[in-house]
Amino acid sequence: MSTISHPHKYGDAIRLAADHDLRQHIVCVTGAGGFIGSWLVKLLLLKGYSVRGTVRNIEDPKNLHLKGLEGAEERLTLYKADMLDYESVCLAFNGCDGVFHVASPVTDDPASEKVNVAVVGTMNAINAAVKAGVRRFVFTSSIGAVHMNPNRSSDTVLDENCWSDLEYCKKTKNWYCYGKMVAELAAMDMAKKRELDLVVIVPPLTVGPMLQPILNASCFRVLTYMRGTKKACPNAVMALVDVKDVAQAHVLVYEDPKASGRYFCITTVVHRSEFVRMLSEMFPEYPITNECEDKVHPRVNPYKFLNQRLQELGLEYTPIKKSLYETVKSLQEKGHLPPAHMLPVSPRIPSSL
Repeated sequence: MSTISHPHKYGDAIRLAADHDLRQHIVCVTGAGGFIGSWLVKLLLLKGYSVRGTVRNIEDPKNLHLKGLEGAEERLTLYKADMLDYESVCLAFNGCDGVFHVASPVTDDPASEKVNVAVVGTMNAINAAVKAGVRRFVFTSSIGAVHMNPNRSSDTVLDENCWSDLEYCKKTKNWYCYGKMVAELAAMDMAKKRELDLVVIVPPLTVGPMLQPILNASCFRVLTYMRGTKKACPNAVMALVDVKDVAQAHVLVYEDPKASGRYFCITTVVHRSEFVRMLSEMFPEYPITNECEDKVHPRVNPYKFLNQRLQELGLEYTPIKKSLYETVKSLQEKGHLPPAHMLPVSPRIPSSL
């Protein structure tokens, strides 16, 4: 595996696809060292693509796992790129047939300007893709851009035509949802104006085994229940999907010439109490709560949704219980979750996480 760490030198950056790569395609994955990005890089390499991966720091230990992926030595190049640095993004995209824009900050802190990072980073990625003559641009959105709408009836079946309410996101300080929706809308608008072939994947909370060594936000949610730091779960629902399915979805929409628009990538929607019940059933030795913090209101019902667009492309969803099992085993293997008898007494954290 080679690396490119000089963001303004173009000449030696382009690598040709290996002779055995039947597609002869070079693709770039932004945020390659993250949870979804790592699995997407892994899948693309297994399918024979030559892959560019953008990371903020090539030498950071959190990205070293990419070097060990099958095919990485021959067909993976890491680029040091900041999505706010247009020239570095252009360098990574130059010569690519396709781009998978996965990189995005995960935060609810508006003071950190991460909302601006998500939007400006997406605009830079779109412009760089157009400049590079990219064939197709796959954008990773979020269910946060879809379900945050208090005016929607509880009987509404969510599909690709549904959107969150931006004012409600601001009012409730859901800045991650706000940023993802604004970024997706900006991507759609710019792609249309610049005649870029854009396809969008919309995943919810993503679980499953980690390839990267550091803890990501969604697996952290599982960890907090496993460690017993959450003493009660909220009266709320959550949508879930397996990380391997999300990676597969990206490749399916990239490879199908007829793919267009948004694609929901959701396995199931469950009440939070059902989520913890599954964990407790599989790992009864851990101090997983069975309490709901809301003792007054009726239990919130999971919303209905449609996900057949990806199934029509051939995606077979992983049973979510299997995904949760693999999440926990991964947390153990990566050293984030010790054996139950070794757990220290942990402070309580907000149940809204």
